Amino acid sequence: MEYFFYCRGRPGTEALLEELAEAHWSFMDGYAEAMIARGPTLTPDRTTWTGSMHMVDLPDAQAARVFAFQEPFYRAGVYGEVLVRRWRNALGRTMWDYPAEPGDDRRFLVIGRGKPGVEAARQALEAAQRRWFGEPGHRDGFILRGPLLSDDGAGWVGSALLVQLGDRAAVEAMLAGAPYVQAGLYASVEVHDWQFGGRHQG
Repeated sequence: MEYFFYCRGRPGTEALLEELAEAHWSFMDGYAEAMIARGPTLTPDRTTWTGSMHMVDLPDAQAARVFAFQEPFYRAGVYGEVLVRRWRNALGRTMWDYPAEPGDDRRFLVIGRGKPGVEAARQALEAAQRRWFGEPGHRDGFILRGPLLSDDGAGWVGSALLVQLGDRAAVEAMLAGAPYVQAGLYASVEVHDWQFGGRHQG
């Protein structure tokens, strides 16, 4: 089962973040084979950490709870909010499979939280949404994308996308034309500056 985690940083925890970095890395090393994507979100000037995102293939909901709530940053109070959702990897790859070039660092995490009661409208627009994301200028910018799902994996509750485009304005323009956005299916859409994470980043 694929899961999406977004842990929003609590202000004023920078010292804890630094102190516990090695414990965090060691914990994540245990999930190396299961990791689909990982990395920090950043302020728009990309200088300050604001949270952590992980997409991970885990056996069940209990394993997802362990991943989210036994992690050293969470246990120490570094995070102010933790979002855990089932997710489906629509592109069937990991972030390391994305054909990025050195210096490609304009990456973003998009979290769309779906409104309740929109499933019929969403199903009617699903093919149009896929076509929009598949258009030239959008298609090659997706590192990963897929729906957020209910706990049983059966219901749509939103979307989580990792994209690489020229700037935030390009991401917002792509989203503005998306059929789900135009139909008002999301209660909120967040765009976070994001970068590839993991020990290999140094």
